[in-house]
Amino acid sequence: MAPPTSSQSKPGRTLLALLALILAMGATVALQKAFVPKFGLDLAGGTTVTLTPVTLDGKAPPPESLDRAVNIIRARVNGTGISDAEVAKANDNIVIQIPGVGQSEALKLVSTTAELRMRQVLAVAPAKMQPQQMPTEAPTPDPGKSPSTMPSAVRTPSGAPSGGPGAAATTTPAGRALSSALLAAPTPSPATRTGHRSGAKTGAKSGARSGAGSDSGSEGGSADGAGAGTSPSPTPSPQPNDDDPLAGQDTSGIDPALLTEFREIDCTAKNRGQGAQDDPSKQIVACSDDGTARYILDKAAVQGTEISGASAGTDPTTGEWIVQVNFKSKGATLFADITRRITSLPAPRNQLANVLDGVVIVAPTIEEAIPGGSARISGSFNQVSATELADQLKYGALPLKFKQGSVESVSSTLGQDQLRGGLISGALGLLVVVFYLLLYYRGLGLIGMASLGCATIVTYLTVAVLSHNAGFRLSLPHIIGLVVSIGITADSFIVYFERVRDEIKEGHRTLRSAVEVAWRRARRTILVADAVMFIAAVVLYFLAVGGVAGFAFAMGLTTLIDIVVVFLFTKPLMTLAARLRFFAKGHRLSGLDEGRMGRTSPAEQTLQEA
Repeated sequence: MAPPTSSQSKPGRTLLALLALILAMGATVALQKAFVPKFGLDLAGGTTVTLTPVTLDGKAPPPESLDRAVNIIRARVNGTGISDAEVAKANDNIVIQIPGVGQSEALKLVSTTAELRMRQVLAVAPAKMQPQQMPTEAPTPDPGKSPSTMPSAVRTPSGAPSGGPGAAATTTPAGRALSSALLAAPTPSPATRTGHRSGAKTGAKSGARSGAGSDSGSEGGSADGAGAGTSPSPTPSPQPNDDDPLAGQDTSGIDPALLTEFREIDCTAKNRGQGAQDDPSKQIVACSDDGTARYILDKAAVQGTEISGASAGTDPTTGEWIVQVNFKSKGATLFADITRRITSLPAPRNQLANVLDGVVIVAPTIEEAIPGGSARISGSFNQVSATELADQLKYGALPLKFKQGSVESVSSTLGQDQLRGGLISGALGLLVVVFYLLLYYRGLGLIGMASLGCATIVTYLTVAVLSHNAGFRLSLPHIIGLVVSIGITADSFIVYFERVRDEIKEGHRTLRSAVEVAWRRARRTILVADAVMFIAAVVLYFLAVGGVAGFAFAMGLTTLIDIVVVFLFTKPLMTLAARLRFFAKGHRLSGLDEGRMGRTSPAEQTLQEA
């Protein structure tokens, strides 16, 4: 008899490892309360959105632009291929079907162009001027009060421009490069700050810079303002018009038409220019995304086409959600050049605005040149909004602007009927397999049934975890793939059972040794068969879209689960069963009896040879 191997003598350890895996997955499902998987469009309903492209000349869009838009939208709504969202062309329109979301969420997800442009800030002001604020900011000077608390008494190092590197060095240590630079707060206007997305820990510094900008001006500012920076005057520099949002700001190099537009724009309106297609080669007027500030911005220094990737994460020091952006080679050079050029300019021209779909999402103060080819966008993000922005930037900007054609809710009535029919057919198929196992393998069929049950539990837990954490939605193609996997799983342990019976039929091995020898031979067959199935599923997944890709995903998933179950459950269970007298002695109900296997005794074999 062959000596027992470690796997033969200690199958309990393998079963305990599988049990630990199942308990861990079960605990994850319980903690996340993900007991019921999310369903796809055909089972849970959803939203169908029809988008009509809008071109500048009013003509039909180029086919290549429409195809690119379809691919980008498909990547956004179904980037992993498992959310069951579908995108297709219908003449010159694009039809998107998204499961389980409301109409507003669907429109926001698919219709934003997600074109990021980085522009230098030329001027900034609050969304609405408040004329009554100015008189209240001229109190009688108090000699005991710190000059830093008064709008017009900002200390500026000799020889350094106000708001330049000399001011930055007191609050932000050098050497943090991008991390510190992109967490600085925007400066909405002289002596006035807004609540637009900004880093809280640098807010005091931005206020100081704002005051410095009002005293000394930006490039080529007035001499009176410079003098105010050295003597604590009780009032701000007088301006001809207190209601002018550009009062005290440098307007050199700005298109006069933009100055008029800047004074008239209402950034508190509901439509603040979201989704507008701006010309990257021209200066623009834009609002902040929260409607608290308005900006005049220079030509785009870096465009979204130069982005190679984006990801959402948290700042390890502050814990706030940020979006990490990586640039291509050209984009990295352009970003380093613009940050190097504006870092020594006075506020607000040392701010770099990040403009997304026509609105400013953040306008940080740049304190030092930022090489390295990466940037961090910080603001009032949470996990959902940061991930959404990262996905839009990562999958690309739409080459066309779209208008809403129609938005309809999709009912799941037909899908529920199909689901019921699918579950019934799956249950009937499972019963047929179980009946065959018991009829042909008898006692061994119980091990096969236990393997099927284990595979069912692991599959359910895997689907539940993926549904809650990876956007997986269970649709009819997925269910079809899971039903087909019943035969794949059954085939694996049938191969093993037949190898065991073949070893016993030779008449020279006991059941214990036959189990081990048969496993070494059968596992090669099982791995080869599963490898072929998995490769086919992977190829189909990457080449197909929609329901076919969902079917391929389910097939690949269950193939991996089959390997786990056969190696961690069926084989150890067979090792334990070989130690039982019921199987070892070949009971007539064990499925290993001599009559069922046609095994001849040694005496009969000798007579036949004679």
